[in-house]
Amino acid sequence: MSRLLTPKAPPPTGGGSEKTLRVHRRSALRRFMTRPEVGSLVGAVIVFTLFFSISDTFRTGSALATILYASSTIGIMAVAVALLMIGGEFDLSAGVAVISSGLAASMFSWSFSVNVWVGAAFALAVSLTIGFLNGWILVRTRLPSFLVTLAMFLMLQGLNIALTKLITGQVSTTNISDMDGFDSARVVFASSLSVLGVDVRITVLWWLVFVGLATWVLMRTKVGNWIYAVGGNQDSARAVGVPVARVKIGLFMTVGFMAWFSGMHLLFMYNTVQSGEGVGNELLYIMAAVVGGCLLTGGYGTVVGAAIGAFIYGMTRQGIVYAGWDNNWVFFFVGAMLLLAVVVNGWVRTQANKR
Repeated sequence: MSRLLTPKAPPPTGGGSEKTLRVHRRSALRRFMTRPEVGSLVGAVIVFTLFFSISDTFRTGSALATILYASSTIGIMAVAVALLMIGGEFDLSAGVAVISSGLAASMFSWSFSVNVWVGAAFALAVSLTIGFLNGWILVRTRLPSFLVTLAMFLMLQGLNIALTKLITGQVSTTNISDMDGFDSARVVFASSLSVLGVDVRITVLWWLVFVGLATWVLMRTKVGNWIYAVGGNQDSARAVGVPVARVKIGLFMTVGFMAWFSGMHLLFMYNTVQSGEGVGNELLYIMAAVVGGCLLTGGYGTVVGAAIGAFIYGMTRQGIVYAGWDNNWVFFFVGAMLLLAVVVNGWVRTQANKR
């Protein structure tokens, strides 16, 4: 039996289809312009164009590798900080927590003469505990994250120096490069890869992996929906069944994990860790997230934007050196970029609300 075929209507022609096409184009452009990371993307293009035009060194492959490395050391932590800020909180202890992790791994391995991977595992437990305590205290006391993490920052800063001097007799850890497991750990945390004849630090690869994974969690999983919901309005989120306490504690522990990873990179890159370092880096992590479109009030932003913010910092930091300028201009430009990003992101947010 033959099947009756209904002829398809021809596609619309004339001015109507052109008008529809223009509307679709405008709609797509409007959606793009209201993305949280648009401001940082424009800023990155401007900074790149500036230094590309004035510095011959900036245009080389080795310079790009150095810029990416500088960006990755901030960007890895900015991934977790951006997630935390989208969830409505931020962490002032993140910078010194990186150092705490490196110190814990080094001194544990050296004191007990064990494989450095055992020390790394101990440091991971320490870092996750710090993150858990930040989140648990915040949830239980309902204090602002500013106060909770500021207190943790001060405690860790004191512990880092005091315990290091107590155990090693100096303000830095002992060189552990001759201990078992050091070479394999260095491959994971601090080696280099040859890409088109240019040595690129493995932290750049890890950075991209973490950005991709965090973006997938935010955009494709219910956990990502929970993070946005908690950051937007935690009372409303709790009313619809979102486990607010677990989400917040989990986000702080994610910061702890990234602090552990960054601490391992410092340890296996330089063999020792200085106990007084890390102060101020937490502001760079927050800066990267804010430049990338995250709001301090939570519920808005992307990890990709934070990655672009970290890249802007890397370009500015190294570009000023390559251009032969006074290195003291770095933080002026970073501050100016932060201020501009806040203004642009505020406008983008307003346009998104109008939609």
